[in-house]
Amino acid sequence: MADAKPTKRTRPKTATKARPRPASSTPRKRAASTALVPVPQPPSEPETLEDPRLSDIDEWGRSERMRELARSLYGPMYERWHRVEWEGFEKIPREGGALLVSNHAGAIPSDAPAIMHGIEEELGRPVYGLADEMFKRLPVVGMLWSRVGGVLAHPDNAYRLLREQQQLALVFPEGTKGTGKTYGDRYQLRRFGRGGYVQIAMRAGVPIVPIAVVGAEEAMPILWKSPQLAKLTGLPYVPLTANMLAFGGLGPLGALLPFPAKIKIRVLDPVHFDVEPDLPRYSRSRIMDESEAIRQRIQEALLDMLRHRESVWFG
Repeated sequence: MADAKPTKRTRPKTATKARPRPASSTPRKRAASTALVPVPQPPSEPETLEDPRLSDIDEWGRSERMRELARSLYGPMYERWHRVEWEGFEKIPREGGALLVSNHAGAIPSDAPAIMHGIEEELGRPVYGLADEMFKRLPVVGMLWSRVGGVLAHPDNAYRLLREQQQLALVFPEGTKGTGKTYGDRYQLRRFGRGGYVQIAMRAGVPIVPIAVVGAEEAMPILWKSPQLAKLTGLPYVPLTANMLAFGGLGPLGALLPFPAKIKIRVLDPVHFDVEPDLPRYSRSRIMDESEAIRQRIQEALLDMLRHRESVWFG
C-alpha cells in the first residue's frame, strides 16, 4: 500500500485589523454643505380672531341692533307726531366726551327719546342716558332701557363714559321731581340736585352742554297723583294723566300714547370749566354756583321759547 502523502495543513483565515492611515499633511476637501440658511421673512398680518360673543351688547348693556330697531320705530313719531325741531344743534360736539344736561317733564317723558334719536341720526354718535335706579328694578322695562342706551346714574359710570370712553352722556338733574310735576307747575324747573353732575364733568375734563326742551310738558301732562298708590307700589309717583282720559277707549295704550305736541329743542352754549381733571376734590361752593347758573340758563331759555311759541301743537 502506498504511503499517503502528508497533507499541507492550512491555518484558518482571520480578519485582519485595518491599520490606521498616516495623517496627511494636506487637509481633505469637505463636501459642500446642503443645510438651509434661514432667511428673515416679512411679518405677516395677524390673523383676525373671531368674536366669540353671540350678540352685539356692549359692557353697558346697549345693543346697537336694538337701538337701530328703536330708531326705526320711533322715527315716524319723531318726524310726524312731535315734528321735533332743533335750534343750535351745531353746538353738540362731533367728537370727544360731553355731558348733555336737560330739563325733564311728562309722566312718561318724551324729551329723552327725542334728544337721543336726533343726535344719533344726525351725528351717528351713540348717546347714553343716565337714569335712576328705579328703571333698573322694573321688570322688562329695565332690560329694554339698557338695550337702547340707558345706564345707571352713578358717578363711576358717568366718569368712565365721559373720561375713559369719550362718549356723550345725557342726564336730567331734576330726576323724578321734574317728571312728577303736575300741569299747573309746567316749565318751572326743580332744583338740580346737589350739583353732582357738575363735579363729574370737572373730574372727566369735559364740557356741559345745556339743553332746553319745550313740548314734553304737554305731551303727557299729569292732572293728579296718588300718594297712597305710590307708597304701595314703591314708585315715585302714580299719576292720572290727560292721556288716560282722552284715550281711555284704547285701553292700556291710552296710558302710553302721548299727545302730538310739537317738541322744540334748543342747545345752549357749552360750559367749560377751567379746572384740572381727576382731582380728588373740588370746591363745593364752586360746584353749587355752576349748577345753579346752568339751571338758570335753561330756565331762561324755556321762558323765551314759550314767549315765542304760538301754538302747543304747531309751535
